[in-house]
Amino acid sequence: MAPRSTPARLLAVVTAATILGFVAAGPPASAATKGTPLKGLFTIVAGASGPSGVTGSYFRMVQPGGTVAAGPFLPNASSAAADKTYTLLAPGTAGGLITGTYQPAPNPPFDAAGNGLAAAIVKPTAFFGVQFAVATNKNDPQTGSATHVPTITAAKRGLSGDLDAVGVDYGKQHFNQGAPKPDGSRPDGTAGPAGTYNAKTGAYTLTWSSAIVGGPLNGFTGVWHLQGTFKKGAK
Repeated sequence: MAPRSTPARLLAVVTAATILGFVAAGPPASAATKGTPLKGLFTIVAGASGPSGVTGSYFRMVQPGGTVAAGPFLPNASSAAADKTYTLLAPGTAGGLITGTYQPAPNPPFDAAGNGLAAAIVKPTAFFGVQFAVATNKNDPQTGSATHVPTITAAKRGLSGDLDAVGVDYGKQHFNQGAPKPDGSRPDGTAGPAGTYNAKTGAYTLTWSSAIVGGPLNGFTGVWHLQGTFKKGAK
């Protein structure tokens, strides 16, 4: 069955970017370092927008031709943040991202309107009027490739790991948002995961970026920022 189109307003932006001939770009991927595996639940603090800006967990999308560091970022008409280039994330039914196991999408992954239904990691979130959902799948729905179980490692230089299983379901289409990609590659703009971790309190920040390869959003790059508390062994 042929994939259906994304919401019209977003697709119009994509088409305009394609006509201009933009090419996605971004910083080089950070090198993984040896350290202590963190296997458990990375709880998510909900994103919030205030006078000092955005805090907590959020998603941004770099437009083709931009960079993760400087953008330009795509404004989300459905964002609750004052700065619409930030899409605020809220914890899902599991409380956040679990390492050492998968949090797969349900079957079917969409409702009739194209809203993503996976709700364990983050609450399905509105993006141009349609909700996207985040899951980690054993087989990447976009490419069909096998993935690795999500892993995060803490070392003196910070966090590193493998989040190639992360995928987004949106508008009845699938978009891999892993770093690296399931085949181990890091297309321009794909970097991380990286972040900070306090072993005493469990407080963490986790950031990665992932270029979209193929489909109507080809060349855009998703930027993910999670923060909260790590709970060892929690499921």
